[in-house]
Amino acid sequence: MTEQNTQSRTGAPRPSPKPHPGTPSEVFAAFLKLGLTSFGGPIAHLGYFREEFVSRRGWLTDRSYADLVALCQFLPGPASSQTGFAIGLMRAGPLGALAAFAAFTLPSALLLLVFALGSASLTGTVGLGLLSGLKIVAVAIVAQAVLGMARSLCPDRQRAAIAVLAVGLLAVLPGAIGMIAAILAGGLAGLTFLRPHPAQPEGMLTVPVSRGSALACLAVFTLLLVSLPLLTGLGQGWALFDGFFRSGALVFGGGHVVLPLLEAETVGNGWLSNDSFLAGYGAAQAVPGPLFTFAAYLGASVTPAPNGLIGACIALLAIFLPGFLLLLAALPFWDRFRNLARAQAAMMGTNAAVVGVLGAALYAPVFTSAITDMRSFAPALLCFVLLVSWKTPPWIVVMIAALGGAALSLFG
Repeated sequence: MTEQNTQSRTGAPRPSPKPHPGTPSEVFAAFLKLGLTSFGGPIAHLGYFREEFVSRRGWLTDRSYADLVALCQFLPGPASSQTGFAIGLMRAGPLGALAAFAAFTLPSALLLLVFALGSASLTGTVGLGLLSGLKIVAVAIVAQAVLGMARSLCPDRQRAAIAVLAVGLLAVLPGAIGMIAAILAGGLAGLTFLRPHPAQPEGMLTVPVSRGSALACLAVFTLLLVSLPLLTGLGQGWALFDGFFRSGALVFGGGHVVLPLLEAETVGNGWLSNDSFLAGYGAAQAVPGPLFTFAAYLGASVTPAPNGLIGACIALLAIFLPGFLLLLAALPFWDRFRNLARAQAAMMGTNAAVVGVLGAALYAPVFTSAITDMRSFAPALLCFVLLVSWKTPPWIVVMIAALGGAALSLFG
């Protein structure tokens, strides 16, 4: 294509998609760089992806990338990881998708695995102070996430009311059952009370997934979701896989929204203490890559066995698998489905309910476990101000909180 054919509407040149498919090794190298450097959470990751694969490499057009992001934000699962998986699939087929997932995920997963294996040695005054700092910074990070999601997903009275309804449901029906009920109620409220956005023109996604393969992925997802709870009696490994698979299948919005689901499956089942859970969640903010790699820390830390490396592998596979299966199931049908008004309305209500679910998690277990007096509330407030008003990168705030907690422990 000529340079004139690749001009944007503003007249600036834009790379055209390369006409020939790439290789899994090429995809792996591109995503490994992002896996080592992508701080800031899923929204930042999507910005990194656009800069790397649309602006710099020209693997996708802006239009195709926007359609892909819209699909991944619509589906349950980790939106940035699903987008990366799809880019790898479109570039180099199934092996490219696996290469993108591995390269983007492994750096942070390995760091959190090391933290899980070493956190047991953090004893004594300084070590406990460091863990306390990680628990405190989790309060600020979740509060920032609730604020940001409320602004974007609950911009009107109807959706704000749906978020409050979700909190009310969780107040009387806590745990995983309450979260499922809140999400379903949000979808029903969206169908009843919300007006969808005007239909968008059909997209331009070209994906190497047939409709038959898509339906097969949907069948596998459904089979696992239904059968895994029946297999938990066969051993703790099956119970671990079931808990993380169900969490990955129910996460609308990705990122921080997975927190209450994972807390219900791990702390709620007595596999992990609240303190260990929140310390790991704080540590997960200090590493690059997807937040879902928090599962590696949890899988390595739970008791009884399997834990350690095996537990981390089980948890990672289980939490990412449902989102990828649903993505593959939806890709061939997305252009038609996204223009259904009822689907849009239900999703708007579901997203509003997700804000309520995360808001409930901000109170318990995050706030109630970490904030016990003014000595813990003051640094939590400082971390919140650094994140929201000063726009400090989360990993820097995590470091400040951890070192501050260790320092404060020396003064009683």
